[in-house]
Amino acid sequence: MNKDIKVYNDAQLTNDKAICNLLAKEIDANLTKAENKVWHAHPVWFLDGNPIVGYSKQKAGIRLMFWSGASFDEDGLEPGTGKFKDASVTYNSIEEISIKDLKRWITKSKKIQWDYKNIVKRKGKLERLK
Repeated sequence: MNKDIKVYNDAQLTNDKAICNLLAKEIDANLTKAENKVWHAHPVWFLDGNPIVGYSKQKAGIRLMFWSGASFDEDGLEPGTGKFKDASVTYNSIEEISIKDLKRWITKSKKIQWDYKNIVKRKGKLERLK
């Protein structure tokens, strides 16, 4: 696990730390070619410089977000409210996490991608990569 992500996870309360550690373990295992780091204060995984998945501590719990998740056509992911293609799920206990769903979403995150890497260059316009 990336040392900065470990520091982030270790800073969480016991319950949230367990959720973060499980998410990091599964994401690392299923996105083996991804770069990962703490970006904008929370853990994020990238493929070719494009953000794919990350999680953060929110008031409601640990929010797992897929940048292109709104295009996954998955009932378990709630689309974001803005103009982007993100979708997320919030966890309050480790028991809420379905490893089967998580693996499926990670697989889709490799196959379905919107180009967030070049969003500034394109003046806020998203284009589909895959």
